[in-house]
Amino acid sequence: MVASADRAHAAGGAAGKGSRGTGRTGESARRGDPGGGTAPGGGAATGGGGAAAGGGGAAAGGGGAAPGSDRTAPGSDRTAPGSDRTAPGSGGAAAGRPAAGRATSRDVARAAGVSQATVSLVLGEKWPGRVSERTVETVRAAARDLGYRPNLAARSLRLGRTRTVLLVVPALTTEFFARVYTGAERVAADHGFGVVLYPSPEGVGPARDPFDSARASLDGVIASSMAADALVAVRGGGLPLVMLDSDPDDPAAAATVNLDIADGARQVAEHLLGLGHRRVAHLAAAVDSWTFRVRAGALAEAVDGVPGAALSAERAGLSVEEGRRAAERVLARPGPRPTALVCDDDILAAGACKAARRLGLRIPDDISVTGFDDLALATAVEPELTTVRLSAEAVGAAGMRALMTLLDGETPQDTVLPVDLLPRGSTAPPPRS
Repeated sequence: MVASADRAHAAGGAAGKGSRGTGRTGESARRGDPGGGTAPGGGAATGGGGAAAGGGGAAAGGGGAAPGSDRTAPGSDRTAPGSDRTAPGSGGAAAGRPAAGRATSRDVARAAGVSQATVSLVLGEKWPGRVSERTVETVRAAARDLGYRPNLAARSLRLGRTRTVLLVVPALTTEFFARVYTGAERVAADHGFGVVLYPSPEGVGPARDPFDSARASLDGVIASSMAADALVAVRGGGLPLVMLDSDPDDPAAAATVNLDIADGARQVAEHLLGLGHRRVAHLAAAVDSWTFRVRAGALAEAVDGVPGAALSAERAGLSVEEGRRAAERVLARPGPRPTALVCDDDILAAGACKAARRLGLRIPDDISVTGFDDLALATAVEPELTTVRLSAEAVGAAGMRALMTLLDGETPQDTVLPVDLLPRGSTAPPPRS
């Protein structure tokens, strides 16, 4: 289909069929070129591909209407000399280029020698099985040469879409969700979509409902399970929904994208148990979220499977200060002290390191500390933090690809991305009793 901008480029056409004799008509009149000025009587001067003086029709051979007629003259669907292309001295575009303004799909079709329907199939990535690869390359080359860009506003009206996606995350106070956004935005841009970011103002706490006013302006939603309060509105909104770090059995989500969090927790446990640790404390995030429940369950299962190993847990808010306080409580308890602290993220681990130093403990000689995420913070502390690398950009990208699949009318598969343990200087065998 052709947008209104395409029709405005009709070669050498008058300002309207059966012009009333007022205003300026033709390509040269729109440009205000000297070769296409208005002649007495309201028509464009002959020789510029405009209307005949006083008659409101196109000049002879210009492909427009005959003088005084509302009907199209023979040959009006073909480009007449001097109409669609520049007449000498008219200051228009060179041959093969659009006469004025932005290039249209009609220009691309003409340059490639194909129909506009073929151009739409190729540039809309709907060509496989319908258009030959040779023709696809010809159309793409013509679009590049002409500097053609699709009219997204017209396409949105045509398809009934806004080409806008909402990304709901708990906060941008850590780099993890900023990297999720980066990955999602990159894939969205490749598909001609924009991303509206909605971080919960309180991180993981209550959030204002952004959806009542915005729902009509969105094509779909990608959301983290950690933004629990904001998700109440999402789930009932009728929009396609892809969930990140979420229960794969959640019926509200059309698809889920998860990191293999359970495997990450098992890798941490195996690393510490392999070093000889048997007293392990878990600094668990005080957030009721699927991802943290999975970590806790996998860690407990791994430790329970080793004779003589024991696991304790202490909940903590997701901040350095809360991590420090939780670690101090664990390390100050009566009885044998844990020899390893497993933290639910790198921020908590930084707080645990701070607590150990305040208590005069050396890392890793007296106590080992591990994190989760592999934020920049993990290599900023000394010693550098043993942690689990989570590819946040890959999560965002996979989530956006799943949503694009949904919007194309197909069913995406649930995705589980691998994670990797990165042993660094914060872990070592436990001290000898």
